[in-house]
Amino acid sequence: MADSEASQKKLVAGILGIVLGGLGIHRFYLGDTMGGILRIVITAVTCGAGGLIGIIEGIIYLTKSDADFQKTYIEEKKGWF
Repeated sequence: MADSEASQKKLVAGILGIVLGGLGIHRFYLGDTMGGILRIVITAVTCGAGGLIGIIEGIIYLTKSDADFQKTYIEEKKGWF
């Protein structure tokens, strides 16, 4: 994947994590269906408090370098933080 593609994917995933993190949309965007479903379940069980996980993940995505983001979340498909 080219650097510009990784940069764009990182930006979109980070924003989705911050804005819609409780719904797991950022995980679905990264191709992690199980992680997305798990975020929805956690948010439902905790009456919305689990949405903080998505916000934290979004911030982590945006603070990583493009190369580190690509290696960690696209190639290795890391599921948590």
